Amino acid sequence: MILIADGGSTKCDWILLNDRGEVESRTRTKGLNPAVFKPESLKARLEENDELKEMIPKVSRVDFYGAGCGTPTPAKNLTDILQDFFEEAEINVDEDMVAAALATTTEPGIVCILGTGSNSCFFDGKNVHMEIESLGYVLMDEASGNYFGKRLIRDYYYKFMGDHMSREFEKRYDLDADTIKRNVYKEDNPNTYLASFAEFIFTSEERNGYFYKLIYEGIEKFIERRVMCFKQAQGVPIHFIGSIAFFSEDIIRDVAKRYHLDIGNVIRRPIDGLIDHYKNNVLKVK
Repeated sequence: MILIADGGSTKCDWILLNDRGEVESRTRTKGLNPAVFKPESLKARLEENDELKEMIPKVSRVDFYGAGCGTPTPAKNLTDILQDFFEEAEINVDEDMVAAALATTTEPGIVCILGTGSNSCFFDGKNVHMEIESLGYVLMDEASGNYFGKRLIRDYYYKFMGDHMSREFEKRYDLDADTIKRNVYKEDNPNTYLASFAEFIFTSEERNGYFYKLIYEGIEKFIERRVMCFKQAQGVPIHFIGSIAFFSEDIIRDVAKRYHLDIGNVIRRPIDGLIDHYKNNVLKVK
């Protein structure tokens, strides 16, 4: 059986498919980004999931698509860890952009990820092409959960939020300066920590002017830097995947109008689209 995984920094979805393309079982682990987490953390996150352990004897092949797997060293590190865990299985590790493209479309288009992190590629119908290499959550990641989390914290401390929003923010989070600095500069996976603050925007009862402006500016920066860099941008659909994209779809479409862009599919999780891809193209189930 084939085990496919879609992994980010926050969580990783695993689905075991039989030869008929049917879902035998599924589970979720914590995020497995090899560019962010140390090898011992990655191993521990695999080992703590009993459902995943039960799959081991059934798995002949593992296809892992994940954040942080787009450069050789992290991808190799994760491949070795997965090989130790699934000893008898063939292991394939690829970047999350490939999964996003395969799950979204079979036609040429630009595919964008807006989740804990952000990224984009041009998909020609078979292969992904990266115009700009991502430098991760510190230097890039426009319109990601990490980006919006940092923006909220800064706005709170600079007193740009307004009194009402600041009080609501204080109710939801520990905003002590020492706590924030410890989590950002000393603890593991600061990108996931920062992204957790973005929930304030997307789980509040109303989307007020402050939230709209915040999201609009982030989406605008992303489109300017990670979509318009492709020469095909105004000639093919622009697809989006990820929770931030899913909950911001109306604003994405608002911003896109300014750039004369055609927004295609907006999907929260790519894993279900991957199932269809494997059934139709890998297993070739009739």
